[in-house]
Amino acid sequence: MVECGMKYIILLGDGMADVPLPKLGGKTPLEHANIPNMDYIAKHGRCGLAQTVPPGMPAGSDIANMSVLGYAPEKYYTGRGPLEAASMGVTLAEGEIAFRCNLITVADGAIADYSAGHITSEEASILIASIDETLSSDRIHFHAGISYRHLIVTGGIGASAVCTPPHDVLGEPMESQMPEGEDCEVLSDLIRRSAAVLDGHRVNEERIRVGKNPATHIWLWGQGGAPSFPSFEEMFGITGSMISAVDLLKGLAIYAGMDVIEVPGATGYLDTNYAGKADYAVKALDDHDFVYVHVEAPDEAGHAGDVEAKVQAIEDFDEKVVGRVLDRCSDSVIMVLPDHPTPIPLRTHTADPVPFAICGHGANSVSAFDERSAAAGSYGVRIGSDLVRMMIEG
Repeated sequence: MVECGMKYIILLGDGMADVPLPKLGGKTPLEHANIPNMDYIAKHGRCGLAQTVPPGMPAGSDIANMSVLGYAPEKYYTGRGPLEAASMGVTLAEGEIAFRCNLITVADGAIADYSAGHITSEEASILIASIDETLSSDRIHFHAGISYRHLIVTGGIGASAVCTPPHDVLGEPMESQMPEGEDCEVLSDLIRRSAAVLDGHRVNEERIRVGKNPATHIWLWGQGGAPSFPSFEEMFGITGSMISAVDLLKGLAIYAGMDVIEVPGATGYLDTNYAGKADYAVKALDDHDFVYVHVEAPDEAGHAGDVEAKVQAIEDFDEKVVGRVLDRCSDSVIMVLPDHPTPIPLRTHTADPVPFAICGHGANSVSAFDERSAAAGSYGVRIGSDLVRMMIEG
């Protein structure tokens, strides 16, 4: 049974985990960073490693965060696209398939930037409108999202195609990474035809003029049909809320029947409103039992291969999110963790177990929050989808 009045908080720094880096004297960014608040949770709580990506599944934020939220991906996962569709208010009919649709930059035939220079939502909406006007059909429709992250919904086209996330193939020739399998010709044709729509577009001309990467192509991946979840309250007997700037996390929350709380200035990047996320999380506990706070910035720095930015993002997360929440919710059960590693040398996700610490159910002998310290924690190695129940049951 849930203890009456108890509150539960997950503070997740996307992609914080990493590998030892020569530039940091053989330390990981978590080991190198000044993170007194996460260290406090580790010292006054219990630590372990969590396997958030089940064996044989891709190390995506969709799968990892679904796991941390308490839903076994091997049972509930259908694809990333439908989760983002839910956040965007796009309802999938039976048989419809939603793809994630990035705006990317291709230079000299290679995928140079998975985000088209982190294009603004305002610029991107104009480009996606032009794409939809030119490339849509009775079975293909485009929907504008946030920054480089958009959506295409098909009437069943490409459900079983093999599509690669663009951040996994930076520097690779575009043509070598095209969709394969079912309907791959249709999907590849959309990608190629998008170049003619975007080339010379006034939005791209202005971006080039000021030294920013243009959006040269769309890129399709992460497809699936609508999943079916039991609600978070049905699963765990508590009410839940979600704070994130990322459509993926909002979509997870919507399918889980959780309340999505919008925070002004939350961007998903290094300039996000960290303090606002913390303040809104504390406020959310007035009428929710549980709040999940997701911060994307460390992951973005990992994809960029920028070690200084990653350390800064981790320190900002610790000071402005973890510290602010800890100061005002010290009597709550608090868990801190990444969803997956995003190692600087690889610039993409891996499926390795991640460190986690739970404060509120006793303490172990660990005194720091990082990959190597957590491996010595009293929880050992746990399955990611068990973490919420561990928080609740102790």
